[in-house]
Amino acid sequence: MPKLKTKRAAAKRFDVTGSGQLKRRHSFKRHLLFNKPTKQKRQARGSVIIDAANKFVKKFLPFI
Repeated sequence: MPKLKTKRAAAKRFDVTGSGQLKRRHSFKRHLLFNKPTKQKRQARGSVIIDAANKFVKKFLPFI
């Protein structure tokens, strides 16, 4: 068996909570913010827990 490697792109985008759930940040919050509504920018704050349908991301992060 070859060594397991962490997908570095996934490691930079996702965090693991204390209970083992995966957290991600919202998109559309980097640039060109002047022509986006305040409501859209406000709702893009913080982070979100990834739902069960996207648990395949855990395969990319075997050691995290």
